[in-house]
Amino acid sequence: MDNPLVQPDPGLYVWTIIIFLVLLFLLMKFAWKPLLAILEKREDNIRHALLDAEKARDELTNVKQDTEKLLSEARDEYQAIVAAGKKNAERMKDEIIEKAQSKSDSLLVEVKKQIHVEKERAIADVKAEVVNLSMEIAQKLIKKNLTKEDNLKLINESLNSINSKNET
Repeated sequence: MDNPLVQPDPGLYVWTIIIFLVLLFLLMKFAWKPLLAILEKREDNIRHALLDAEKARDELTNVKQDTEKLLSEARDEYQAIVAAGKKNAERMKDEIIEKAQSKSDSLLVEVKKQIHVEKERAIADVKAEVVNLSMEIAQKLIKKNLTKEDNLKLINESLNSINSKNET
């Protein structure tokens, strides 16, 4: 075993320990602190990300609750609008029916008045025609022209007899 690397040599131990300590010092000064800083920064980022995720979850829950509340309010408002629309439609229907009934009643009264006026006019025309015919018949029968007073007397008698017949 002539291999110097396998044989224990106190000088080799010393140099190995010195190199190890120098390397450890260099790593601590130039590599370890930046690695720790990066790890600490990453840990902070992860912590902030978890906090942000928690806030986002809370906000999402709040938004969901607000959305459900708005939907509920919208449904209630929709139902109120529909109910008001039905009520207005019913009221308008009743008003239209009432106006139509009122107009129908007023037209019926107007038509009855018109029929009554036409009936009175027709009766007056018939009376006048009866008087004229009576006068012509009377003139032909008497063969003379009566005086004005006689004509009026004869007309009044004829009218009275026609009125008494109409009343019965």
